[in-house]
Amino acid sequence: MAQVKNGDQVTVHYTGRLDDGTVFDSSEVHGPLAFRVGDGQVIAGFENAVTGMTPGEKRTVKIPAAEAYGPKREELMVEVDRERLPQDIEPAVGKTLEIRQPDGQVIVVRIVDVTDQRVCLDANHPLAGQDLTFDIELLEIA
Repeated sequence: MAQVKNGDQVTVHYTGRLDDGTVFDSSEVHGPLAFRVGDGQVIAGFENAVTGMTPGEKRTVKIPAAEAYGPKREELMVEVDRERLPQDIEPAVGKTLEIRQPDGQVIVVRIVDVTDQRVCLDANHPLAGQDLTFDIELLEIA
């Protein structure tokens, strides 16, 4: 039976959980995930977990933060004066904002703290610094 190797187009069902058991994503919500192994469309640990699987196989893997979204980086957190935010935005913890960089690139940041004078913005991926557990079922190799 064929096993997944680098360059294969695969389709999987998956459920991703945090260490506390919280489900952060699932193909039950979005439908099966299709990607080409080795193209970097999914996190490295997920590609590694799928490699070697055969159609119909199920596996549960724990992916360390380093093979997922990396460590949480302090340099991606910044405090700004509240007055620098657009007037029509009421800052609240958990709210996301899009910031356009001088080069035109747009960065999504989350508000992680708000005071009367300052707002702390976090540009880390929301799952940065966390180990992730995935239940994976390989549906097909195309």
